[in-house]
Amino acid sequence: MAELSHTDFEKLLEFRVALRQFQRWSEDQAREAGLTHVQHQLLVAVKGHSGKLPPTVGDLADYMLLRPHSTVELIDRAEAAGLVQREPDAEDGRVVRIRLTSAGEGILQTLTKAHLERLHGLAAVLDELVSRTDHGGDQGQVA
Repeated sequence: MAELSHTDFEKLLEFRVALRQFQRWSEDQAREAGLTHVQHQLLVAVKGHSGKLPPTVGDLADYMLLRPHSTVELIDRAEAAGLVQREPDAEDGRVVRIRLTSAGEGILQTLTKAHLERLHGLAAVLDELVSRTDHGGDQGQVA
């Protein structure tokens, strides 16, 4: 493997700063909408679940990289805020599925539109960084 160049580290830093700026902006957007950033992530996980049925607590824990008991606490708070609701699985009464409420759906729709616009801008930054890595710079040179 070729030695990493100074330009490689500059690109990595630029990417990490852009990613952190997006994350901070996203947290601020959630707060302005009356959510914590983790509640926002929960709503995205519920809505983005690809199964035919709403996600289970275990699905959400996996998506959010949380332990199931932490996910239950997060769902409790989101349910108390009127963002999600629990429903028993029709086939297995031990399984609980999580759905967005109309309030949760409305907040998520608003936040997602803004996030997708911002992500397009971040994608452009990433495309430029990847393009510079592939086509130029001091590839393999040590600064």
